Amino acid sequence: MNKEAINTLSLSEIENDLTQNIQWTVRSRIWMGTLLFAFAICLYFYVQQLIYGLGVTGLHDYASWGIYISNFVFFVATSLVGMLISSVFGLANVKWIKPIARIAEIIAVSFAMVAGLVIITDMGRPDRLLSIFVYGRVQSPIVWDIAVVTTYVFISLLLLYVPLIPDFAMISEKKKGLPKLQIKIYKALSLGWADKPEQFKVIKRLIQTLLVIIIPVALAIHTVTSWLFALTLRPGWDSSIFGPYFVSGAFVAGAAALIMALYFYRRHYHLENYITEEHFNSMGKILVLVSLIYLYFNLNEILVPGFKPGTAAGAHINELLSGTESTLYWAVQIFGLAIPLILLLIPRMRKPFPVTVLSLMVFVGAWFKRYLIVVPSQLEPYLPIQNVPESFHHYSPTTAEVAITAGSFILVLIIMTVLSKVIPLIPIWEVKEELK
Repeated sequence: MNKEAINTLSLSEIENDLTQNIQWTVRSRIWMGTLLFAFAICLYFYVQQLIYGLGVTGLHDYASWGIYISNFVFFVATSLVGMLISSVFGLANVKWIKPIARIAEIIAVSFAMVAGLVIITDMGRPDRLLSIFVYGRVQSPIVWDIAVVTTYVFISLLLLYVPLIPDFAMISEKKKGLPKLQIKIYKALSLGWADKPEQFKVIKRLIQTLLVIIIPVALAIHTVTSWLFALTLRPGWDSSIFGPYFVSGAFVAGAAALIMALYFYRRHYHLENYITEEHFNSMGKILVLVSLIYLYFNLNEILVPGFKPGTAAGAHINELLSGTESTLYWAVQIFGLAIPLILLLIPRMRKPFPVTVLSLMVFVGAWFKRYLIVVPSQLEPYLPIQNVPESFHHYSPTTAEVAITAGSFILVLIIMTVLSKVIPLIPIWEVKEELK
């Protein structure tokens, strides 16, 4: 935070700055209406899929997992940013993350909630989801995946809500111009908060407990997701490094998403005094760190099978490096990882705008990397693909798949928009505490 600038403001001015976002303006209504209209179009394609089945997609007997599962893995990955910022850096008592921790939790909640819905889009019969709860076996990684995703969403919601209790009390008492029903909801959610020292002790202890609990759950959510792949014998998936590989990639996608969100919120709600250039500089350094770790696993992914060229794994790697998927593979590695990583080493590239552009490149590259993990492995089976239509040798997503996948991103934006219009983006009570 820019303490010098904030110290010149009165408490009422600080409260006004940090609650301005909960007012629905004409611009925000137009934005929300646009999102809902676009989502309705995407929902139409999903209804078509429900009516006609997965035949409207490009999925087939060999590529039975396409961009739907790629999207699921990506959403689960991005949601880990809440744990990275709030828990890892929060428990380390890193001061500068306090103004951005709530935005990280908003991203975590939004992506984790939609991740659970994304997996349903891959099901031709979504009504059979109930069978997992009724007949699911504890040995199945799918059952564990659903369990940890649900647990992570629940804990993330608690981590988002608990620090909001003092802010809800302040808004219900001081914020003018809000609908009476909204004020009543804020008052009910504040749970009788009265700014007493013992209440602050309780809330801080509860937050610390949640921060500790969410770390193993967050690591489990992406580790278990990696097991869905690694427990098979498919070349490209049969790997013992998939757990840490997926987790390191998750931190890359999540850090990039947070930087983009910070830029938008800072610019749109004029939060320059609270989200400073130093936040972007520090987040850029974090993105460099996690990208270097991720780069190591990317090299490991290639080098180990590369020493066994006569195997199925070697054939798979050769296909990625010089086959039909090579253009996309090298584009992801160069433009989605190498170039941003090198440029972020330059201090001036960690200014708000350039670091946001580089984060967008990393974010897009991270999604296509999940595609490269999911799809090519299925098209390189141990037995040759034969006696099937020519289309079964390839996979191309249809318009319906692209629209439904786009709908999941739009739904994330809808959730983030709604949350940003009902809660302060920066913890007001923590800002006040820092200024004491």
